[in-house]
Amino acid sequence: MTRISTPFDRTSTADDVSEGIDLTGKRAIVTGAASGIGVETVRTLARRGADVTIAARRPDAARRVAEAVSADTGNPNVHAAPLELTDRRSVAAFAEAWTGPLDLLVNNAGVMMVQELTRNADGREMQFATNHLGHFDLTTRLHDALASAADGARVVAVSSSGHLFGPVVFDDVDYRFRRYDPVSAYAQSKTAEILFAVAASRRWAADGITVNAVNPGAIKTDLQRHVGGTLATPEHLQKTVRQGASTSVFAAVSPLLEGVGGRYFNDNAEAAPVTERLDDPWLLVDTVATYALDPEGADRLWALSEALLAA
Repeated sequence: MTRISTPFDRTSTADDVSEGIDLTGKRAIVTGAASGIGVETVRTLARRGADVTIAARRPDAARRVAEAVSADTGNPNVHAAPLELTDRRSVAAFAEAWTGPLDLLVNNAGVMMVQELTRNADGREMQFATNHLGHFDLTTRLHDALASAADGARVVAVSSSGHLFGPVVFDDVDYRFRRYDPVSAYAQSKTAEILFAVAASRRWAADGITVNAVNPGAIKTDLQRHVGGTLATPEHLQKTVRQGASTSVFAAVSPLLEGVGGRYFNDNAEAAPVTERLDDPWLLVDTVATYALDPEGADRLWALSEALLAA
């Protein structure tokens, strides 16, 4: 399978990758878009004419962002709705309230490096529950809306180069036997997001739904609040928010990815698969672990996710 390259790179912005694309009549949801790169993702989609809903756990902050984006872009169709990904009732309520087709779903919300072992009300480890399981629940509930999109739908799973620090440990995703480690917990949650893209694209291709995972890169946002707001990535590899949102927007709207699914993109190009982690910062951000693209692992995660949500 040939790796996809594009005219864009790590310096490209969300505006650059979406230039000339008209999203008038398209409906989009961006989770966790009350701050960080989600705001810029919403702003760019709205600027291109999309009807955008910000789904966030802080509805007041989301409404302020929606109002600001509408004022900035002149697009009145920017909305806010409450969504707490770690609460199955909240996910169900959001999905049940959605009516009509859905063209774009950007699963952008996430938590990073929660320092102490924390579980949600269902007993799931918090990073896995937020970054993967909540989005799995949301996306599968919205399947019919995605399938009814006139020109096919796209789902974007916002992952991270952090997935390279560990696979999904299927027999202990909630750290009931192994010692909790913030890095490995974050890594398995981000690996899970890539595996979801692999599985969903294979299962839903006939429905006209493509799913890809992306690494936005190193951007200083509120995501780093659990590690003091700092970035370990060298400064010359860090991005602005506008650059960080570019790969999400690229995967959501670029005609270069028409019919393409189950892949992982970094800096607006498909990453190179590796069988071991390479610590060179340049290679770290430009690679994807083969375990994150494994079809058998993707199917196993799908089955596990269904079982956890049914429990």
